[in-house]
Amino acid sequence: MSEKKIVIVGAGIVGCSLAYFLTKKGQQNITVIEQGPMIESGGSTSHAPGLVFQINFSKVMTKLAEQTVQTFKAISTNDQPAFYSVGSISLANTPERLMELKRKAGVGKSWGIESKLLSPEECRDKFPLIDPDDILGGLYVPSDGAAKPLNALSRMIDYCTSKGVSFHFRTEVTNIRVDSGQVKAVETTCGTFNADMVVCSAGIWGPRIAEMAGVTLPLMPMAHQYTWTEDLTVFQNETEEITAPIIRHEDSALYYRQVFKCLGAGSYQHRSIPVEVNTLEKYEEAAEAPAIKTFTPEDFEKPWQDVLKLMPALNETKIKRGINGIFSFTPDNMPLLGESQKVKGFWVAEALWVTHSAGAAKEVAEWMINGAPELDLKSCDVNRFDTYALNPIYYKKRSIENYDLEYDIIHPLMPPKTGRNMRLTPFYIRQKTLKAFFDEKSGWESAQWYEANSPLVSEYEEKIVKHKGWSAQYWSPIAEAEQIHVGKFAGLFDLTASGKRLEVSGDEVLTFLQKLMTSDMNIKTGQVVHTLMLDHSARIIDEVEVIRKNKTTFLINCTGPVEAGWIKKQGSLFNHVSICDLTSGTCCLLLIGPTAKPVIEKFITFNGREKGFAQNMYIGPAYVTAIPDSYYGKDGWKFYTTLDQGLQLWDTLLKAGEGYRLIAAGSRALKGLRVSSFTPQMGSDFWSDYSPVGAGLPEWVNLQKEDFIGKKMLLDRKKTGSELSITRLEWNNPEFTLMGDEPVSAEGKTVGFVTSAGYSYETDKGVALALIETSSIEEGKSYNTEYFGETVQVSIVTSSVSITRNDRSRGGEKVGKNV
Repeated sequence: MSEKKIVIVGAGIVGCSLAYFLTKKGQQNITVIEQGPMIESGGSTSHAPGLVFQINFSKVMTKLAEQTVQTFKAISTNDQPAFYSVGSISLANTPERLMELKRKAGVGKSWGIESKLLSPEECRDKFPLIDPDDILGGLYVPSDGAAKPLNALSRMIDYCTSKGVSFHFRTEVTNIRVDSGQVKAVETTCGTFNADMVVCSAGIWGPRIAEMAGVTLPLMPMAHQYTWTEDLTVFQNETEEITAPIIRHEDSALYYRQVFKCLGAGSYQHRSIPVEVNTLEKYEEAAEAPAIKTFTPEDFEKPWQDVLKLMPALNETKIKRGINGIFSFTPDNMPLLGESQKVKGFWVAEALWVTHSAGAAKEVAEWMINGAPELDLKSCDVNRFDTYALNPIYYKKRSIENYDLEYDIIHPLMPPKTGRNMRLTPFYIRQKTLKAFFDEKSGWESAQWYEANSPLVSEYEEKIVKHKGWSAQYWSPIAEAEQIHVGKFAGLFDLTASGKRLEVSGDEVLTFLQKLMTSDMNIKTGQVVHTLMLDHSARIIDEVEVIRKNKTTFLINCTGPVEAGWIKKQGSLFNHVSICDLTSGTCCLLLIGPTAKPVIEKFITFNGREKGFAQNMYIGPAYVTAIPDSYYGKDGWKFYTTLDQGLQLWDTLLKAGEGYRLIAAGSRALKGLRVSSFTPQMGSDFWSDYSPVGAGLPEWVNLQKEDFIGKKMLLDRKKTGSELSITRLEWNNPEFTLMGDEPVSAEGKTVGFVTSAGYSYETDKGVALALIETSSIEEGKSYNTEYFGETVQVSIVTSSVSITRNDRSRGGEKVGKNV
């Protein structure tokens, strides 16, 4: 790595942080190119107010913010502070917001960030401008504060320059040279810079730079209002830039910070103001700066009235200055990080605010040098989108929607309004007839429940657990009725949106898969194996399903584009391996439940061999690959067929199940069945931060194999034992309908968090999967979790889990020779 030439495009806070961390890791041959001048280069960093609120409902975003705070504090000096640890207060004007803050406080405990709920008077005591009569309370986070990004830039540039990093300011990139899918050079107005790696950290200009390399970034620049008041009496004796906590007033879509003797205020309340990338100006063309548009005072009239209502003392002053500053949004509100699968050596660090800047740069630097970040960044991976999401029709509208919702109370089950109907399964027309309630998953319209099943609510009325308040939003008792019904009879589920389907073939395919997977891949034709892929640090890339079609051809079902990209990347190292993505041409139905077997028997003759084996057959007009499946705690089969025959498969199965009370059921019921059966799921209950040992999940690892990716590191980790265990929690009060991410505590200490939650109609108890510190697990010990600030006593039913998939094989003949 040390001999590779790296060119970073963009010297804002992200680009300079990346150069800083690469240099700290000993990397040389680094060049940073910036179209603007040094420090105040004219991008979003130059006008950013620098507020850092760490607690986020995303664990990874919280950790990136936490790392940013640590970095800025570490490089601060007395005369050049990069971070002011003044704390933050998030205010509540409504009961709903106060409950949201209680939920956020709980999530803060899960992620390790201390917080405290404050009364209105306590909020006023910490920030005297606040009228306590206008609020119901607030959430105080003492470790939050205000970053000084320009000071951070200065410190980082000085350090990098002293270590040999070359900075080129007022230098415009004109082209990214790519040859045979590999980045080769960056062409600029000041010459050409050869490169083995190019990092696009150009902020709002990112899509333009990426396009030069043939890469599409789904990023939308948005203008956002920020103002400064005249000097205030309350701050008249202040000599520091900021000593008061930063304030977030989300019910009015406003935030505030002290700026010496005045107050800065930003607003998300105004109309959306998208900015097309091709209209962005060059530094020398801009009236003030390229990332600053002319302030539109009419958009701040209503927000200003809300400011005065919260802080009546501001009636003594007026707005001194305002800007419409531009920054980045994406269709899922997450950053764009990592190496493009399309162009080798082209890296991206985009859609980052100051809040997460240095943390993300630290992770990308680790990724570039050691092959993987320390955190699981799949939710941030630039490759996470299929082609539908690269369509401007989709990502622009969805990004604008995310801007509009920035300070709203976002329910985790709330479906998006824009960018819908991008991908439709062949069953969609039947699902519409059954009056499905749809959400979106990876662009697919995904049925959550069916209004046609509403008569089941009356049938199971005495058994259904009714949700109340928060958990009743975007919920229906029909979903509960479907779960109960499938547990008693049978259900048909559309799994088309669940993952990617690859065909891997060639003379070297077995050698390749033995290297890639943790289980023995020398399996029989038709055999189905559930196994893991690890990275070189022995962390879990994915749990996958592998089916052998013949001597040189296998089918792999994996989680999504990032995981499929890993398979393709490793396959490219073999000359005689071919990988074909079948996803867009196939669909999948799952048939499960106690009465599923007699339905299936109409098409399959059971001979005892079907356990753990796939079969090719006709079901009505449809030619299918049928795979036995007990993933959701109920015996059944998955059926894969081509899109053109999907509708016939749906109709044939439902017709065959008429005498067995077979229903079409939605994803909510399926999740309920999964959690009830205590089946952990990759991406929901464990992540690539963990190894099979670190998460207590060793069952799919066969150490008798000669070698596989991550084996050596896994052997080292085995010596330290399991750091965490996936556990099953139960509680008796059905009113507490946990949603996930709630903290789990023992003896007053947070020892883990809930990953998935639901209700078991078999045991009539609330159930959840949770990641718990292994050292804290004891029989008979009392545990608690939180539900909107209320303590819920829970018990650990199963102290640890070995991931198994019931009837599925876990690696052929050598199962049992495990970690």
